[in-house]
Amino acid sequence: MLKQVATLTLGALVAAGAFFAYTKMVDDSDDQEDLPEVAEINWVAAAPGRVEPKSGEIKLGTTFLGRVEEVLVKVDDRVEEGELLIRLDDAEARAKLTSAEAQAEALRDEREKQFASGREDVRKAEDAIYSAERAVTGARIELDYAIASKRSGSGSDSNVADARKRLKEANDRLERERLAFVKAQSKSNLPAPSSAESAVSAARTEVRMAEALLEKTRIRAPIAGNILKLNAKVGEIVAPSALAPLVVMGDMSTVRVKAEVDEGDVSKIKVGQQAFVKSLSNPGQEFSGRVASLAPSLGTAKVGPRGPRLKNDVEVLEVTVDLDGTPPLLPGMRVDTFFRKD
Repeated sequence: MLKQVATLTLGALVAAGAFFAYTKMVDDSDDQEDLPEVAEINWVAAAPGRVEPKSGEIKLGTTFLGRVEEVLVKVDDRVEEGELLIRLDDAEARAKLTSAEAQAEALRDEREKQFASGREDVRKAEDAIYSAERAVTGARIELDYAIASKRSGSGSDSNVADARKRLKEANDRLERERLAFVKAQSKSNLPAPSSAESAVSAARTEVRMAEALLEKTRIRAPIAGNILKLNAKVGEIVAPSALAPLVVMGDMSTVRVKAEVDEGDVSKIKVGQQAFVKSLSNPGQEFSGRVASLAPSLGTAKVGPRGPRLKNDVEVLEVTVDLDGTPPLLPGMRVDTFFRKD
């Protein structure tokens, strides 16, 4: 027992000695010029954030139940606007389109056998629009094949460029024909369409509906960007689902961060303000950027600490920060965002 008391007493004396030595060192620090200075904080607010593409994550899926016939891209591929990504089974849709086209052409031949109805200009304009629409459809299919051939190695950039040029020319022609049709229909004292003319118009509407159905079997890129996730395999049966997209893509030409600023720091943030982010995946590095936009209202935190939110959690302001250059950050990464002083 006496030995334990002696040990505790000795430990207390050692601790007291260390305390007095530390106190004297601090008191004498004013006379020492070689002690390091505390780094100045050069930011006014900090907030958690998440990395995302410039366009945000775009989730693509199907609008009806179908079987995947062809997957034309893979993860991390760069795609162009309008490019075909996935093709579903389209045998039924193609058959309906072929039947509708044949019916429309047959009715047109019957219409031409009738006498003039005083709507010759309108009739010619309608025919020109229909012809231009068919040209656009053909040019789009040609472009799809050109891009698919290029990806498989059997095509070339020049073939794709030529196909794009023809599609643009076909779309330009369609716009001109539509304007001509409006002009032809605006004439005064225009007689009502005959039964044969009405039948042709109805048949061509069926063609357009069949073509729209066929296009629903194609999943296309709405913008130019990168394939981030791909959840489709050839032969799978897919159905409409907002929670299970077939493709997730985004424009990775610029990476941005969606930061969530606490309500108390909102007044410190403004558009154009400099900022930087830090990530656990790149310790010791800072990635600079600028505040691009502020949300118009406060909302619920989405990036904050994991776990359920509490009733007394503060609301946050979503702040978009565009990062400079091409930082090595991936979509979905959590980062810490720091807003610099003016």
